[in-house]
Amino acid sequence: MKNILFAASILLFMVSCNNSEKSQAVEVSDASNIVYVPFGEEIKADSALSAAEISLQYQNMKPGDTLKTKVMAKVNSVCQAKGCWMRLDLENDEEVMVKFKDYGFFMPKNIADKEVIINGKAYITEVSVDELRHYAEDAGKSTDEIAAITEPKRTLSFEADGVLLIEE
Repeated sequence: MKNILFAASILLFMVSCNNSEKSQAVEVSDASNIVYVPFGEEIKADSALSAAEISLQYQNMKPGDTLKTKVMAKVNSVCQAKGCWMRLDLENDEEVMVKFKDYGFFMPKNIADKEVIINGKAYITEVSVDELRHYAEDAGKSTDEIAAITEPKRTLSFEADGVLLIEE
């Protein structure tokens, strides 16, 4: 009986170690030597809108509208607590706030200035003062900067179900 329990424990340990390798998967593009590190659901790198193109789409949206799309943009910042959100540069002094579907995956905290391709839903939200302060705290802002947040903000938002981190 002890041998069976020992063998089951070893098997369970091996299976749990195998799952960690899955998150390290890397896809290499054949067309150019671009390497993509995937997060979340599997997505392809093709047909992504540029930051400028999605910015134009957001201009025509109002709170409540959604757009299923794929976007390529540069990461401005990432949640420094867990990697549970990121802000992408739209190249016109605007950013899009990206959260991850069902809190299902996180991004590395050190990817500022790297390019990503995100897949999911673009939408407009109005973010409360409490939530804005929470994000400022996660981003490492000072107490004075956090206290200066006193009004809700119309935010360009995105719920990503999959992300490709571009490593060149």
